Amino acid sequence: MATVPPLTGLKVLEFAGLAPGPFAGVFFADAGAEILRIDRPVPGMTHTPDAAHIDVTEDMLARRKASIAVDLKNKAGVALVKQLAATADIIIDPFRPGVLERLGLGPEVLQAANPRLIFARLSGFRRDGKYKDMAGHDINYLAVSGALSVLGRSGEKPTPPWNILADFAGGGLMLVVGVLLALAARQQTGRGQVVEANMVDGVSYLASFPRFALKTPLGDHARGENLLDTGCPYYDTYETSDGGFMAVGPVEPHFYKILVDKLGLGGQNWEGRRHDRAQWPAMRAAFTNAFRSRTRAQWEAVFDGSDACCTPVLSFPEMEAGAATGAREGDLRPAVALRSTPLLGVVNGGSSATTAEVRNRQGQGSGVPGQGYEGQAIRPGEGGEDVLAKWHGWSKGSQYDVANGGLVLKGAEKSRL
Repeated sequence: MATVPPLTGLKVLEFAGLAPGPFAGVFFADAGAEILRIDRPVPGMTHTPDAAHIDVTEDMLARRKASIAVDLKNKAGVALVKQLAATADIIIDPFRPGVLERLGLGPEVLQAANPRLIFARLSGFRRDGKYKDMAGHDINYLAVSGALSVLGRSGEKPTPPWNILADFAGGGLMLVVGVLLALAARQQTGRGQVVEANMVDGVSYLASFPRFALKTPLGDHARGENLLDTGCPYYDTYETSDGGFMAVGPVEPHFYKILVDKLGLGGQNWEGRRHDRAQWPAMRAAFTNAFRSRTRAQWEAVFDGSDACCTPVLSFPEMEAGAATGAREGDLRPAVALRSTPLLGVVNGGSSATTAEVRNRQGQGSGVPGQGYEGQAIRPGEGGEDVLAKWHGWSKGSQYDVANGGLVLKGAEKSRL
């Protein structure tokens, strides 16, 4: 029987930032941790009864989170954050190196008061590298990691993907891994530690295999001319007669033969010529012409259930539509399925219409609006006062007040911090 999610009971303070930090926060929230986001105040609006409507933040990665607005230039606001950090388990720091130190909220200060605190820091470039003082985005981190140099087709310039690779995989997810390791270490030592992740090193680690392959026949040709980077005709996508696409990847010989036969190209000895690079242009032309002879749906009917390693290229809209009808695997699920302590579900994991095993894989709980196809934004200050009451029994006017839309620790203005 499923029990509570694995990080239930952990308290996380997330300083508002761009996508990678909030992505790490979403992972912790989906695993059962309580996330209190620290946003900038909007004077006269945040934490102000009867204020005009407050716009949501640009962050779409705010599901299952609450927010408080704090002016970190106000020493009483800083004092409030210190009090919260004294009982928190994890802090997510998305700022450039040195920002929180200058505010008096660096790890030396906060961990002195709370030795169990895990201080999770995420930067784009290395904190001690050539680019440490420069601004950057996903494309820049990919570029200086070396990974961008291998992305793209033959004869074309390097092509960055969406910001999945550096921001989310190399950054946010690597930070999650670091925090989970620190939590495991804390069970042994009783102490937290600083966890540092940066997107350059994260992407470089992810790119271990293609980097190693550069010195082997698997990847020693130019960009876009290797087995796994679209240089090979049996590891690429092909357009169908209706403008759809099929993804092809039968690297193994027995899978390749199935592909060729089902394309109607059997008996031409393509199997014996598949490693001959001189034959690749002709092979690609044959595959291209074959796929263009039918619609994507027709090719799906041909390849479904086979080992040809040939599948449709699905769009998110059609996956979303298919999730409602059960026609596609579009029901978004947690990144991993834990059999005894499942993460919280994106869709409703408690439906009686599914088996216990499927409910486990979907996660537990009631899911979220949009079922993973719509971002969940948050307004600064939304739900945060309820969290303060739950965590500490605090209430406005007793332990904290509001100054210019930001929460401040009551009496801290008069104290020496």
